[in-house]
Amino acid sequence: MTQLTKISVPMIAGILAVSPALAEDKPVLTVYTYDSFIAEWGPGPAIEAAFETTCACDLQYVAPGDAAALLSRVLLEGKDSKADLVLGLDNNLMAQAAASGLFAPHPVVATDYALPVAWDDPIFVPFDWGYFAFVYDKTKLTDVPADFGALGASDLKIVIQDPRSSSPGLGLLMWVKAAYGDKAADIWTGLKDNIVTVTPGWSEAYGLFLAGEADMVLSYTTSPAYHLIAEQDDTKAAAAFSEGHYLQVEVAGKLASSPNGELADRFLAFMVSPEFQTIIPETNWMYPAVLPLEGLPKGFETLIQPQKALMLPATEAAALREEATEEWRATLAQ
Repeated sequence: MTQLTKISVPMIAGILAVSPALAEDKPVLTVYTYDSFIAEWGPGPAIEAAFETTCACDLQYVAPGDAAALLSRVLLEGKDSKADLVLGLDNNLMAQAAASGLFAPHPVVATDYALPVAWDDPIFVPFDWGYFAFVYDKTKLTDVPADFGALGASDLKIVIQDPRSSSPGLGLLMWVKAAYGDKAADIWTGLKDNIVTVTPGWSEAYGLFLAGEADMVLSYTTSPAYHLIAEQDDTKAAAAFSEGHYLQVEVAGKLASSPNGELADRFLAFMVSPEFQTIIPETNWMYPAVLPLEGLPKGFETLIQPQKALMLPATEAAALREEATEEWRATLAQ
């Protein structure tokens, strides 16, 4: 894992500089993103305020839903999309997004991300990352399953997200596929009776878990940090699975049809700056793409660290998406 992001000084000057014309005209930068990003407690408001102090522009968010729904809207709108940037896609959606031809290359030179994988994608810039996990309440659950088989064999109630609209939901499908391959259907057969409901997005699922409607919820290894730091509540934990945990890298990309391409480039450069990155840990509750782990707020050191990281290549994830979704749907429908 590398520690620093290198962006050339001339590039930063060119990207972050604000011309008098821009300041006078107050251009609007439209960013499509997911619901929780722009929530009052999410990173969106602070990032909007920070960027607008540097760009003399009006940053406006549009949130069509969770990440998979976000991509679906962009694909439906095509070249007529009102978005300049899409923020919140991930490594499982990147290949499909790139294949659409709707996204343009970025100018950000950042070869030393603090990511657990190497990153040099020419279209998408990462802004945070994390591992999927099932979160539970330590005061209510003591016999914690250590793998998918044990979870399926238990009588625990779980809430998951729909892979057709939610990036965590799709991440779960890829997690099972990466860990079990052709035996993935057997895992879903085992989990079928545990699933209380399937929600459109992460917020709905996590809300049901907090309301006591389920014993565990599909979320992230970093989710307990929110409860610990923001609420001084150490009762939430992520279950460590022996198969390993699937890695999610969240990214942003600019649309080729954007009339504000230069402004979009400035935002992408801002996105890997300390001003943006320091907002992420205690608002999006993920690991920032640039800041090293040792620079994170106190409390993050208590989180579980997966012994094995799972991640399918973007093209493989795209190729498996339809098959894995149908496998999941057909099994739960039986």
